[in-house]
Order: sequence, then structure tokens, then C-alpha cells
Amino acid sequence: GRFTLLVQALQATGLEDVLEGRGPFTVFAPTDAAFAASLPAGAFEQLLDDPGGQLTGILRYHVVPGETMADDISNGMQASTVQGKTVRFEVQGNAVKVNGANVVTADIAASNGVVHAIDAVILPPPE
Repeated sequence: GRFTLLVQALQATGLEDVLEGRGPFTVFAPTDAAFAASLPAGAFEQLLDDPGGQLTGILRYHVVPGETMADDISNGMQASTVQGKTVRFEVQGNAVKVNGANVVTADIAASNGVVHAIDAVILPPPE
């Protein structure tokens, strides 16, 4: 119930089929609260209206090939996303951030990788 908007977006874009594939994948999954806090009113619905456009790029930016556990992440580390751009990590003590978004629940086991719940939607840099 924490990821209903993410699941809705994945289904609209057809990316859930990709994520159910071989993997492994590391998914930085915005919670429903993260979508509400990160996007202006009505923006999510607009993105859903054109699932093949910007929404696909945003979702692919939340996925890194391979399985990266929280303990594998170091301060300043970067990783290439499935979208093609890189994300940057910050680590202070036990706190991990990806592009400024806090990892609120780390290392959620998935059948083909790992999920880290985050408190914001991270947006790829402009082209």
C-alpha cells in the first residue's frame, strides 16, 4: 500500500514487465507520500496521460542494473541508471540519500533484486 502510485505508473508505461524480468535490478521506489510531496498538483495525472513520454524516463531513472544493497553504497558513489544518466549517493552514518532523496526503508528483497523506498521522486537531468 505504500507504492500504489509507483505501481500505477509502472503499469501505465509497461515497465512492470521489464522489472519482472531477469534482473537483478536495484529500484529506488518513491512512496505514495513522495509522489505527493515531489510533484505539483495534477502533474502525476498529466504524466499518466502520456505514459510513453516523460513518465517512462522518470521511472527508468529510478532503476539501476544489478543488486546494490545499502551497505554497498558509499559517500560520493555514482551509478548509471537504466535511463542512461547517473545518480549520486550521499552517506552520513546510517543515512543514505540518492540525488537528495532519503532512503527511508533499505534493502527490501525482491525476486530479482532489491528495492529501497525513498521519500522523493528523483528527476533525470535535462538533456
